Amino acid sequence: MKKPIFIGITGGSGSGKTTVVNKIKSEIPSKSMTVIEQDSYYKDQSHLTYEERCKTNYDHPFAFDSDLLIQHLIDLREGKSIQKPLYDYEIHNRKKETMTVEPTEIIVLEGILIFYDKRIRDFLDIKIFVDTASDIRLVRRIVRDMNERSRSIDSILIQYMETVRPAHEQFIEPTKKYADIIIPEGGNNLVAIDLMVTKLKSITDFH
Repeated sequence: MKKPIFIGITGGSGSGKTTVVNKIKSEIPSKSMTVIEQDSYYKDQSHLTYEERCKTNYDHPFAFDSDLLIQHLIDLREGKSIQKPLYDYEIHNRKKETMTVEPTEIIVLEGILIFYDKRIRDFLDIKIFVDTASDIRLVRRIVRDMNERSRSIDSILIQYMETVRPAHEQFIEPTKKYADIIIPEGGNNLVAIDLMVTKLKSITDFH
């Protein structure tokens, strides 16, 4: 297999990154595209109690095991399979099991801080920043965390004010300058997504 095309999709929490990924994925044969979520690479916190894990700042670069992520990107580039960690948001820790991921023609890396580390940026052939207004991102985060992660509204708002918002301004928003493409309004921007899919089809073997 020839060297995969690595695509990075970033933006603030609730910006619509996953929606963009899923809409691109729906246009690409499943055997040709792999998605790697940066969230899967939160550091193992088995040595901490649940209460201690709740206090971790999950929007800070230090929360991620970037060394393992980079090693896995290297393996995929070399045509090797990886054992991707699986993360459980309810217990704030990795699951014991992992998922086997095989290399494919297109590898999409999605996460809030993938442009922050130069080592990761250097892997990416196409860098996309999903740019969505902060009030919309907050509403989406509330809905997601209540429905999918069993969080209370109070805990969501406290986390947003204490860590999510400051981290976005310090670590995420400044990385917009590294983007090749900026997609306003995330998954609702069908024109931008269509252009992205057309580009991928033009540089791969499945168009």
